[in-house]
Amino acid sequence: MNYPPDLISTSLKMFVALAIILGGLLLVLYYTKRRFRGEATGAKGKSIRVLGNTYIGMKKHISLVEVPGAILVLGITNDSMSLLTKIENDEIIEKLREQEGSVSSSFSTQLHRLSSRLREHRDKE
Repeated sequence: MNYPPDLISTSLKMFVALAIILGGLLLVLYYTKRRFRGEATGAKGKSIRVLGNTYIGMKKHISLVEVPGAILVLGITNDSMSLLTKIENDEIIEKLREQEGSVSSSFSTQLHRLSSRLREHRDKE
């Protein structure tokens, strides 16, 4: 005697197997994100920093890049990168660092400043 397969039990087994596989993949993703956070982007060493970009044309810009001991001025196009000059004068480097810190800051820094001002204002009231 051949019995037809029970549709409910078969589909339940399939969904359980799918949940186990997806759960395992999510665990692997969570582990790799926590384990390798910041290593791929070089956030731990931070020996190279982009101080600023200026666009001069379509897909063309000039970047100031800080490396240990110097600041590089790079011309970057869609398919090439050229060293325009290398700034090694300590006085100029300090001036550029001061300008970079005062003029341009990241979105998260700006958001943190704004939220701290709001908290201070709320605490005063």
